[in-house]
Amino acid sequence: MAAESNSVLVDVRKYDGSLSGQWTATRLGEDEHGVWLGTAEGVPVSSAAGGWTNRFAHVMLVPRGQWWTATFCVDPGPEVYCDVCTVPQWTADGTVLRMVDLDLDVVRPRRGEARIKDEDEFAEHRVGYGYPDSVSGRARQTCEWLMEAVCRDGGGVEPFASAYRSWLGRIGQAGAGSVMGC
Repeated sequence: MAAESNSVLVDVRKYDGSLSGQWTATRLGEDEHGVWLGTAEGVPVSSAAGGWTNRFAHVMLVPRGQWWTATFCVDPGPEVYCDVCTVPQWTADGTVLRMVDLDLDVVRPRRGEARIKDEDEFAEHRVGYGYPDSVSGRARQTCEWLMEAVCRDGGGVEPFASAYRSWLGRIGQAGAGSVMGC
């Protein structure tokens, strides 16, 4: 993936192709866990249901070849918010990131335990959008793995234990207008 530009358009779709969410992030860098993107508080997000602005600055990890992404927010946002999705795909020039949201989310609040979110939406869309068994099976498997990895007592599984903290620390260094939302 070329890193010609630091600006990345994040384009998340539902399985039927409708827009789930779209916003601009800044490519912060990459490490053994994947590519890290930063998004400022107040950045506009578009969706099929309308638009909103990010409430918290955050970094997003895009792991290589995995069926998930992870968002780590500044306080008071959720500490960890993982989206189960198809394997994210980059355009050749690295300026657009695309994935299909498969509804299931694993969320760890700052002072709480991880939980699965949107199982009802997953069940509804699995039938309504016609998720193939292989896709719904992989989504469930990924969600179960994330629940174990994201748990506070999960034995320090990275990147969920502490690796994200240094990336969150870079948000302010990049300039308030370019990188600082959940």
